[in-house]
Amino acid sequence: MVRPNRISLILAVTLLIAFVIAGCQGQQQAGAGTAPQPAKGADTPNQSVRVVKHVMGTTEIKGTPQKVVTLFQGATDAALALKVKPVGAVEAWIEQPWYNYIKAKMEGVTNLGSENQPDLEKLVALQPDLIIGAKTRHEKIYNQLSAIAPTVMLDEVHIWKDTLKVSAEALNKQEEEKAFLAEWSRKVADFKGKMGDKLKLEAGIVDFRVDHARIVYTGFSALVLEELGIPRPASQRGTEWGVQLTSKENIPKMDADIIFDQTSTTRNDGRLDLRKAWSEHPLWSHLKAVQNKRVFEVDAAVWNNGSGPLAAVEMVDDLYGFYGLK
Repeated sequence: MVRPNRISLILAVTLLIAFVIAGCQGQQQAGAGTAPQPAKGADTPNQSVRVVKHVMGTTEIKGTPQKVVTLFQGATDAALALKVKPVGAVEAWIEQPWYNYIKAKMEGVTNLGSENQPDLEKLVALQPDLIIGAKTRHEKIYNQLSAIAPTVMLDEVHIWKDTLKVSAEALNKQEEEKAFLAEWSRKVADFKGKMGDKLKLEAGIVDFRVDHARIVYTGFSALVLEELGIPRPASQRGTEWGVQLTSKENIPKMDADIIFDQTSTTRNDGRLDLRKAWSEHPLWSHLKAVQNKRVFEVDAAVWNNGSGPLAAVEMVDDLYGFYGLK
């Protein structure tokens, strides 16, 4: 004869199994739908909660996140600089899926597709405990991202020190940030000390596109040059990103002692043909940088697209070579 308390126990276990099965089926159905459902990271009740300020407000983050997703190139770079490999990241603009300068550090990272439109279903499946995005890219989906995991946002994608700071706060990696910035400061001081009178040479940044040429005023590479003390021609400074040139008659506006050409050479879309046509024009040969053989082609992924702390270090290393420093 089965005792009443044993019957109650059997019933309770049966109900528990049924509840677990129903929960699993519900999760499978939610994953199969068109709208991604929020996924939760590991439960860590004993970890302290920190409040991180960012451009969209404040976000509470528990302890040290273990599974971070980065939704713009500078954030991916910054996470790696802080010794954190993302579980997922948006793919590179060129050299896909990851830029060559960080490719070795990205093995096993899930490709979440376009920076402008990341794959939210793949993101949910990763069950991140932190998402790092950018207002200029992801403002419209901020609420969706925040429903998936704690999310912090940067105002711009190219201001690498801001990206590093917010990423370090969110990842609880402030000591790694301090170490990186200390080494960066040493590198900058060493570069300036070795440059001497070469710091008087004014540098321009150009970028050839499919149907026009650009003189770059601001942006990632401009920020790095500025911190290194490398001056720019007065006519090539401003608060706007730069200027588009559609006529070869405007080539003299590119004049500088040194020209850094950050044209992407991996895109077979006609921009290299345009650069060839412009550089063969008689006005090109009159530029000071051309006459003194000081036009340098640079890696677009490092000088323009990467926009993170590791890219900044790569830039400085390039400049040591361009200026003949040791």
